[in-house]
Amino acid sequence: MSEKYLIVGLGNPGRDYRHNRHNVGFMLLDKIVERHKLLGFTKKQNKALITGGVIAEKSIILAKPQSYMNLSGEAVSGLVRFYDIPLERLLVAFDELDLPVGVLRLRPEGGASGHNGMKSILQHLGTEKFPRLRIGIGRPPGRMDPAAYVLQDFKGDDANLMAVTLDQAADAVETFLKDGLVAAMNKFNGPTEVER
Repeated sequence: MSEKYLIVGLGNPGRDYRHNRHNVGFMLLDKIVERHKLLGFTKKQNKALITGGVIAEKSIILAKPQSYMNLSGEAVSGLVRFYDIPLERLLVAFDELDLPVGVLRLRPEGGASGHNGMKSILQHLGTEKFPRLRIGIGRPPGRMDPAAYVLQDFKGDDANLMAVTLDQAADAVETFLKDGLVAAMNKFNGPTEVER
């Protein structure tokens, strides 16, 4: 179990942001902690709250950057260096405006898609070549400013669908750890399978 994995969820620190669309990365890590009965995020390191454990017989570190979204790269690059994590064993989970609520998209590499947290990570790591899990939050209604939309909480049907989506996203992370990224992509890329 010498191979360590780093799973990063993006969000903004503080109670006011806890249930915002922009915080689905943090919500996913909370779901994983709850599911695997890991210790909570009590340790601070490299500008992130972290916890660790073993999932699918892999040693993992879960990290929530605490420097606000636009500076997420400082925490991620610091943790990658400190724990000497190969980039193929880094997974960054974040919200995606261009995917509808309930859609997951795993990718081995790629750009920031206009996401400021990912822009910061790409800048600090100096590469686009690391796995990421995009969690759809949908486009804002009408002419609403996307910056205001991502700071809204999920409500109604969206909240119910996101609860199911986060369960599937946690399954996707487990598959990534157990069977690799390609297996996780094949199984989970696309809409959430909601039982009707």
